[in-house]
Amino acid sequence: MGATTANPTLLQQLFGGLPKLVMFDLDGTLVDSVPGIAAAVDKMLIEFEVSPAGEDKVRSWVGNGQKLLVERALADAGIDVTTNLDKGIEAFRKHYAHTSEQGLSLFPGVLEFLEFLKTNNVRMAVVTNKPIDFVPAILKSQQLEDFFEMSLGGECLAEKKPKPLPLLHTMEFFQVEAKDALMVGDSNNDLLAAEAALVQSLALTYGYNRGEDLSVYPHLWIGDDLSELCQ
Repeated sequence: MGATTANPTLLQQLFGGLPKLVMFDLDGTLVDSVPGIAAAVDKMLIEFEVSPAGEDKVRSWVGNGQKLLVERALADAGIDVTTNLDKGIEAFRKHYAHTSEQGLSLFPGVLEFLEFLKTNNVRMAVVTNKPIDFVPAILKSQQLEDFFEMSLGGECLAEKKPKPLPLLHTMEFFQVEAKDALMVGDSNNDLLAAEAALVQSLALTYGYNRGEDLSVYPHLWIGDDLSELCQ
C-alpha cells in the first residue's frame, strides 16, 4: 500500500493514519473553472443588454452555487434581482452548458494527491454546490472521473454546504463514520460543513474564498499544494 509504512506521510501524521473517505469540493479545490463560468456569466449579461463583468469580477462571485452567482452578477450590473433571477439562471445554465470545459485546469498537487489516495485504497467523492448536470463532463475533461465513486451537486439534496447534510449523506452512502472521513475545500462553506458534520478538513488557500482568511475556521491543515500531504 505504498505510503502506509514506517515513514508516514504528512497526511498520516496529521490524521493519525489514512482516512477511509475523502470528500472534495470541485470549483476552486480540484479545478480552476472560472474561465468557463465567466464566459457564461458574460453571455448572460449580454442578453440583458449590459456590459460583460469579466473574469476577475466573476472569480470573486464563485463558490456559493449558481443562484448566488447569478444574483451577484445581476446586482453588480444594476439589474433588478427579484424580477430577473429566474431569467438570469436560465440564461446562465444555457450558456454554461457550452462553456463549462472552457479554460479548465487542475490546481497544483491535485493529481498527485488523488493518485496517492487511490493507491492507498482511500475512497473518494465530489461534494459540490455546483449543479450536478455539469459535474461529469468537467471531471471527464480532466481525466478525473475514475477517482470518484460518487458526485453530489448543490441541488441533489434539500440543503447544500455550508449545511452538513451533503457530507452526512455521502458518509452514509459509503457507510463511513465521521471520524474516518475528511473534507477538502477552498471556502468557508466547506470548512463549516465539515465542522457541523464533525469531520476533519483540509483548507486550500488558492481557491474561491472571496478574500476571506480561512485560517480562522477549524481545519487539520491549510496550504496551497495538496501534494505536500503525500510526503
